Amino acid sequence: MHLDLTDRVVVVTGAARGIGAVIAARFAAEGCRVVALDLAFDAAAGPGPDVDRVVCDVTAPDSVRTAVDTVVERHGTIDVLVNNAGINVEGLVADLDWDAWRRCMDVNVGGTFLVSRAVSPVMRAAGRGRIVNAASFAAIVPSVGSAAYAASKAAVVQFTRVLASELGPWGITVNAYAPGMVPTAMNGFAEMPPEQQDRLLDTLSLRRWETPDDVADLLVFLASDAASYITGTLVDVSGGKLATQIPARAHGR
Repeated sequence: MHLDLTDRVVVVTGAARGIGAVIAARFAAEGCRVVALDLAFDAAAGPGPDVDRVVCDVTAPDSVRTAVDTVVERHGTIDVLVNNAGINVEGLVADLDWDAWRRCMDVNVGGTFLVSRAVSPVMRAAGRGRIVNAASFAAIVPSVGSAAYAASKAAVVQFTRVLASELGPWGITVNAYAPGMVPTAMNGFAEMPPEQQDRLLDTLSLRRWETPDDVADLLVFLASDAASYITGTLVDVSGGKLATQIPARAHGR
């Protein structure tokens, strides 16, 4: 199957570094015109020279509107939106700071809402579009201490389902994706002691750390014409995390 995304205009939020930068670079490699949105950009890092960059605070309505207007002015339209921007907040409910809770909701849920709301009229006018929202495996099975993060990602899933039906009349699809365990600076999976890594890897049917490219593979498909009849769903891209009660048994552990 050949997924031709040549010349599609793709906006990726939270793309200055990490998974977002990889996603942006991958779409650029597919021949897309990619615009990375983030609070700030490091000239020596980020998604690469082939990616346009626009400074944007996804929690601020005026900043989002200005950023979307800038993208349309530069590129004429927006074909694909990837709402990747997100933060993690950990803490037991009894100890969780209210400001931290609100910040998690503002970025993860509010940012997804604001950027989707701003981009939707552009896609409706074109009669086509793809919106793909970052959820998390935490929206499926949360962990102790993840109340804020898990609740925010579960909200993203339900928002995705509603928006999919609201934009369906224009042929616009809206989906969410749930990565599992991608080692990042935020979670420090790869820097954990070996025995702790083993405990986490033992929950995976494929028993390896997920890579940003594993996520990007899915997003390229969901953005393509081949996924035109997939909408309103959460795609689990976690390597079979907890697909069975003890997947490590299949690996002889």
